[in-house]
Amino acid sequence: MKFLLKCSSRIDAISEHIGQMIMWLILATVLLSAGNAVARKAFHAGSNALTDMQWYLFSSVFLLGAGYAFLRNVHVRIDFVSSRLTPRGRSWVDIVGILLFLAPFCGMLIQMSWPLFVKAWLSGEMSQNAGGLIRWPVYLLIPTGLVLLLMQSFSELIKRIAFLQGLIPDPLAHAQEDGESAAAASDSQEVG
Repeated sequence: MKFLLKCSSRIDAISEHIGQMIMWLILATVLLSAGNAVARKAFHAGSNALTDMQWYLFSSVFLLGAGYAFLRNVHVRIDFVSSRLTPRGRSWVDIVGILLFLAPFCGMLIQMSWPLFVKAWLSGEMSQNAGGLIRWPVYLLIPTGLVLLLMQSFSELIKRIAFLQGLIPDPLAHAQEDGESAAAASDSQEVG
């Protein structure tokens, strides 16, 4: 299990690094969107390539950030159910969810999206907009993002099993503490 925990730690480091890079992609997306809007409205000049680039950057943030969201436990979760469970119960729910739903879903979508990328690569598919960009880079984001999410789900699976075996503390405890800290800070701002 020590080897698996080391693998989990490395996957977490990769997801963390990608998450830090995505923060810069968000800034680039905002700046590009604002610049494109100003150019269109103020100067009646615009570019379909820039519009496509906005779409590509937004897709990058969404698709490449899924693993990071899972690492940070900021993904969609049914909190009103999970908050009533014990830490062990939450871990069991996560294990079942990863094995029965998330991993097969990622595998299926990787299998379905790879041919889409290959077809776009081989055909040199272009955007339908005049002056638009080639499409294969954005199609490549789909399987890449899903592989990153699948890797992070493997890491989370290892951590949940290690927790159930008593080898590590609750991997979700930091997320709960962060949420409680944010709620307390919010409450103190409302009072002050």
